[in-house]
Amino acid sequence: MTDIEAEFVEIGGLRAFLARPLGGSSGGMLLLPMITGINHQVREYAEDIAETGVTALVWDPWHGHSADDTPREELVEWMGELQDDTVLAELNTLLEHAYGELELSKIGVIGWCLGGRLALILGGGDPRLSNVVAYHPSILVPAPPNHTVEAVESASRITAPVMILHAGADTVMSPTTFAELQTALQNRTAGASIISVFPGAEHGFSSRDRHANPINADAYALSWPQVLRFVGDTVLGS
Repeated sequence: MTDIEAEFVEIGGLRAFLARPLGGSSGGMLLLPMITGINHQVREYAEDIAETGVTALVWDPWHGHSADDTPREELVEWMGELQDDTVLAELNTLLEHAYGELELSKIGVIGWCLGGRLALILGGGDPRLSNVVAYHPSILVPAPPNHTVEAVESASRITAPVMILHAGADTVMSPTTFAELQTALQNRTAGASIISVFPGAEHGFSSRDRHANPINADAYALSWPQVLRFVGDTVLGS
């Protein structure tokens, strides 16, 4: 296990969380949290990634708040106010810092729920990315007013390898939308598509808050090591 350092940082006026191996690394991941923001579990995700030798930089959707200190009802309200254009500008600020000041040569993106949708959108618009990972992405139909970028169409333009971790009992993304996402990814002319389905698992199964359901806990326990291997395979080495 690699020794790491982890701390909150400020990048271009944005708060973020950075976890990385001591001495840095050549590969990195941009992490896009679920509704919780950068709570304790998301920080653990970043530290798990860093312990594999990959730098993890976490976007903060709530600019200093998280589920650790803010009621879920308030986070839900804020989620409805997130504008795609504003978010993408913030993510690009973090990516430029990662390629520049952090001197990362390969960077991928991983997102959970709302962050899973944003990972697909970012991947479709930035061909520099070395992978895209989406845990149970929140792709709603009809799209709410603040979702101005079409996620499935964006996914069809991703050129990097993609890994989708789909909740078989997802009630946020419909089976029809999931089938459209599968088709979009599998019809690409470049980039591997790894799509794992966990029957009976619920939307957000990676969240520890949902692990009282053993199906969710088992799905996370099986999927997370696979994600870490996929990340290392795509952002480390030549």
